[in-house]
Amino acid sequence: MSAGGWLEGVRRVESPNQDERPPGTEITLLIVHSISLPPGEYGGDSIEKLFTNRLDPDAHPYFREIEGLKVSAHFLVRRDGEVVQFVPLGKRAWHAGASSWRGRTTCNDFSIGVELEGSDDSAFEEAQYLALEQLLATLRRTLPLRDIAAHSDVAPGRKTDPGPGFAWGRVLSRLA
Repeated sequence: MSAGGWLEGVRRVESPNQDERPPGTEITLLIVHSISLPPGEYGGDSIEKLFTNRLDPDAHPYFREIEGLKVSAHFLVRRDGEVVQFVPLGKRAWHAGASSWRGRTTCNDFSIGVELEGSDDSAFEEAQYLALEQLLATLRRTLPLRDIAAHSDVAPGRKTDPGPGFAWGRVLSRLA
């Protein structure tokens, strides 16, 4: 990891949608999300534009619905396995929203957000699993990560991602 919380070897696109974590907060949770923009479509730069507040609301009808949304994640894993980092590890990305995990609220304070390019109702690519597993191994060497959860786990009833197509058994067995 380079100075400032940026991982080496991954493309960096800094998001303005970040702020300071509460002082002394340990980063113990990794939250897995899924995203596609427009919904169900892959490729292109719409996710990066969303996370950097440059999404053109006239480019697609759905973009009007999310106009003005200020969100980010620490990482995006593209369908081909490319990893893009938007927020340095020491900063708080705006990915989980209203959330709780094991009695703690405001999960953004103590978590890393990883978005997989995909949707709740489709399978993820082998390249994404390989990249996620490598990313998890790297993060576990530098952070006191103790838990991994779905966005749907920390925001039940509000979020459903990464959805039933995500192979939890595979990912968790590789962490053991």
